Amino acid sequence: MIELKTPAEIDKMAVTGRFIAKTLAELTSIAEPGMDIMHLEKTARKLIDDAGAKSCYWDYAPSFGSGPFRNVICLSVNDGVLHGKPHSYVLKDGDLLTLDFAVSIDGWVADAARSTVVGNGSEEDQRLIDTTWAGLEAGIGAAQAGNRLGDISKAIGDVADSHRIPVNLDFGGHGLGHTMHEDPHVPNRGKGGRGLVLKPGLTLAIEPWWSFTSKKLTVDKDGWTLRLADGSNGAHSENTIAITEDGPRILTTLD
Repeated sequence: MIELKTPAEIDKMAVTGRFIAKTLAELTSIAEPGMDIMHLEKTARKLIDDAGAKSCYWDYAPSFGSGPFRNVICLSVNDGVLHGKPHSYVLKDGDLLTLDFAVSIDGWVADAARSTVVGNGSEEDQRLIDTTWAGLEAGIGAAQAGNRLGDISKAIGDVADSHRIPVNLDFGGHGLGHTMHEDPHVPNRGKGGRGLVLKPGLTLAIEPWWSFTSKKLTVDKDGWTLRLADGSNGAHSENTIAITEDGPRILTTLD
């Protein structure tokens, strides 16, 4: 079921979104070569506690994972592109790190992801990150009241196609509100003019993710971390937005 939110409810989701954006900015700023990524997990836990927030990941046990997930943030490194389960790993110069973070505050959820190069990385990895961000911006731009869900997917897919990037359709964006994963599913490629009509009050997490060379995934022994099958690096950019009469409103932002 899809629940449209009131402007007041969207404002509450924006409070959660600002906390998420602030947390991701802080964590990416401190990630450096020589740091164990469990420090990022522990820092995220403290920030959640200090804010009176609730992790959407802790004890999460969906069908696609080997649950329960006993961490508060997904940390994926290099070819690990999605659902990275934090474990002891020391970051190296040039690693591509993705942080995916969702919490609820006062019962309202927001979700966002950022990829960053740790230390001195390659121009190719930065270009990869930039393409996911371009896909995110294109998808948000298409999230106009009266458009259809397929318009968002097409806008994201067009960016991927312009770089000859293969797109996996198993995992994509989603609705959210009181819980982290709600209808509808938002694929990262699709046909314009198809699907659900976008109405004011619809809230979505839009999240392009990909690598330059593969869309096939393998699952780590932890039952969660998804890696690119060819060992290539992956990147992931995500924001929570609301459809409004005045255009899309980004909720996971510091602005």
